[in-house]
Amino acid sequence: MKTILVPTERIPAMAAALDTALLLAQKFGSCIEGFPLRPAIADMMAMDPDAGLTMLTVKENDAEMARQAEDLFRNFMQSHGVPPRVAETPASSAPFWSWLGAAPSGHDFVGSYGRVFDAIVLARPGEEWQSPAMATLESALFDSGRPVLIASPTSPTTLATNVLIAWNCSTEQARATGFAMPLLKRAERVTILTVEGATVAGPSGGELARSLGMNGIAAKTLTVAADKRSAGEIILAKAKELGCDLVVKGAYTQSRLRQMIFGGTTRHILAHARLPVLMAH
Repeated sequence: MKTILVPTERIPAMAAALDTALLLAQKFGSCIEGFPLRPAIADMMAMDPDAGLTMLTVKENDAEMARQAEDLFRNFMQSHGVPPRVAETPASSAPFWSWLGAAPSGHDFVGSYGRVFDAIVLARPGEEWQSPAMATLESALFDSGRPVLIASPTSPTTLATNVLIAWNCSTEQARATGFAMPLLKRAERVTILTVEGATVAGPSGGELARSLGMNGIAAKTLTVAADKRSAGEIILAKAKELGCDLVVKGAYTQSRLRQMIFGGTTRHILAHARLPVLMAH
């Protein structure tokens, strides 16, 4: 995971996202690249059609949001002693950073540009004011083809030393687990959790443990009986009980529409996780 993309916006949750990205970069000597994340100009004009906003005003607001995002990113890197990337930066065990100032506005850019990165780090979406937009996460998950590391609401102190794999036997979970392999190989403890009744047809947790063992990863399996709690609640409760600092979870085994209407494991974890979650679809 040598290349990490961090879409940056000036919101309170950004601090935890940058701290999470730095913890990840420190493990691999990665380049953290930021760019200014802001709504598409057309969306900004449509937000309040009665406000009398002119195209000039909207462009000025867009430029100001981009400037604030860059200041936030650069100040964070400077305060943490992370050097900028230069043209011929050699491979290193220490992280460094770069900034893409020419990034276009709009959430779609996250998914398209993210395809050339090893991981995308985002703040956790929420419904409260000044929260990251769900559109950003969905662009990253469905359009990039890359893993998305979703930061916890508060900055973690460790990352991926004690990992919980939320195994439900699905294709999406297999993909997330595959993307997590560099982290799993460095983890001190890996637990494969299966919640009874919350799986699809596929290999068992024990079969996954055998495969990981052949890759030098000693993982323990744990099966929990279903109870009155949802699978999402059980996963987060078990992660807390085990002292985990990362959950690996396949995203949206059910359709997004079904999860929006009826709820689901992904939806619950996105809303309530208090630790970083690595997701892929």
